Amino acid sequence: MGGVTPASLAPILLVLGDEELLATRAVTEAVAKVRGVDPEADVREYQASALTVGEIAEMLSPSLFGGRRLLILRSGQDARKDLVAALLAYAKNPDPDVQLLVLHLGAAKGKAFADGLRAAGATVVPAAKLKGHRDRVAFVRDEIRRGGGKCTDDAAEALIAAVGNDLRELAAACSQLIADTDGRISADTVSRYYRGRVEVTGFTVADATMVGDVPAALEALRWALHVGVDPVPIADALADGVRTVARVASAGRGNPYQLASSLGMPAWKIERAQRQGRGWTPEGLVRAMQVAAECNAAVKGGSDDRAYALERAVFSVAAARQGSTR
Repeated sequence: MGGVTPASLAPILLVLGDEELLATRAVTEAVAKVRGVDPEADVREYQASALTVGEIAEMLSPSLFGGRRLLILRSGQDARKDLVAALLAYAKNPDPDVQLLVLHLGAAKGKAFADGLRAAGATVVPAAKLKGHRDRVAFVRDEIRRGGGKCTDDAAEALIAAVGNDLRELAAACSQLIADTDGRISADTVSRYYRGRVEVTGFTVADATMVGDVPAALEALRWALHVGVDPVPIADALADGVRTVARVASAGRGNPYQLASSLGMPAWKIERAQRQGRGWTPEGLVRAMQVAAECNAAVKGGSDDRAYALERAVFSVAAARQGSTR
């Protein structure tokens, strides 16, 4: 990787937050940088809760064989006190040939560990979930910039409206837009690109399912799978659709713009969920959430027939809604 030198590698990296995409990206970039300096670098991953002080001392001690090492410590918030003490002591005088990357959810649990690493000079990589609509707009614009393109605010808004809030889908959409255009992304670009394509997103499947339109949901699902949409984001979109309707329904009736702040959602999404929520009962939504969870487990757990698991979920969620209206 051009421009990467041993001196440019931070000895301690603290990836702070619970957004999986951002945390995964931080790890991937750290590995790429280390391998850019030393292609034979030793990269190892550990769960903080399973490590002992003796094991970490051995891993952080100078190697007899030389070479650079990257140690990735996942779930840093779960580290025991003695391990935290050993790591904070190490962080004050780290080995120049070792890079320690700690992933931490950033919540109250294990806060002293994160604070201690920060105080010791760790480089903090933010990976918190994006809660506000403006944050997601900024994310889209940054993604386009990372890919060498330019994007207006209204283009970012249009892309979020077309794709949804899932960061993985947004990142993939940004990459695709840059690859298929000259990189200058406007609202018109997004509109042209997604006209006729919106039916192949997981969110279209979810939207039709939530209003009980089984034929439309199955048609969108089968077309999405036919053109190569991965089943995982479809299952995620279905789960997100159920959760969103349940959250908005539990907030009671109200102006979408007034509810936007308390729910941490854009007003357009609240308005859509209010429409989709008509005819649902709390019991029906509970059943739908169970179905979405089972579908997620089947799709992500390597089910032999993920398409069948998704179709069954469409029927079952629609049935839960139908039961609500009886």
